[in-house]
Amino acid sequence: MKTVVFDLDGTLADTSADLISAANFCFDSLGYPKLLDCKEDAGVAMRGGRAMLELGCQKIGLNDEQFIHQQYPILLNAYSKSLDKHTEFFPHALDSIRQLQLLGVNSAICTNKPSALAEELMVRLGARHLFQELIGSDTLSSKKPDPAPFIAAVTGSGGIVEQSLMVGDTSTDFDTAKAVGVPIIMVDFGFAGFDFSASKPDAILKSFLDLPELSLIHISEPTRRYAI
Repeated sequence: MKTVVFDLDGTLADTSADLISAANFCFDSLGYPKLLDCKEDAGVAMRGGRAMLELGCQKIGLNDEQFIHQQYPILLNAYSKSLDKHTEFFPHALDSIRQLQLLGVNSAICTNKPSALAEELMVRLGARHLFQELIGSDTLSSKKPDPAPFIAAVTGSGGIVEQSLMVGDTSTDFDTAKAVGVPIIMVDFGFAGFDFSASKPDAILKSFLDLPELSLIHISEPTRRYAI
């Protein structure tokens, strides 16, 4: 079975505002409300909770690893209470997944978001049923860019690695695909500021409307070696 594996944050959905809101909750206690900006700092949000806390600390001149360690679970708890307040899928994302299904291609998610939060978000957004597997940062003992989570996403969805590809927006996604030996399609509407010119992905996705055709083209590449 052919399989397309998606990153979540910044690839399938714009989760930045809800992530930054959760980080700002932590800095409120220090007297810095709305320290992180939803637009300016969206790219950092795509790198996860710790990266947002580190950025906030830099902004206020705080060099305290203990603070980050203590605040991280508080951030996750705050985020869990408002996962979908502002989050929405990028245009045509779900339509493209439904079209892939009609073409006989499964879809899976491989994210470095904690699995419980990723599962809950997909349920709240009414889209969990569209993905045959979901692998989070804590599903296995390793996370992206280690190849194991990607491989688990493919096999868990009933697919085989030799007929799969990755869709992502960050260097982590790019490195994951290359570690496995599968094609990588990078979106250009995310927030991570990924340098396409230096990386040379197999394709650049400008609209999810183009994904079904691109997927069928690149999944069929026959001359790759796979790290399995």
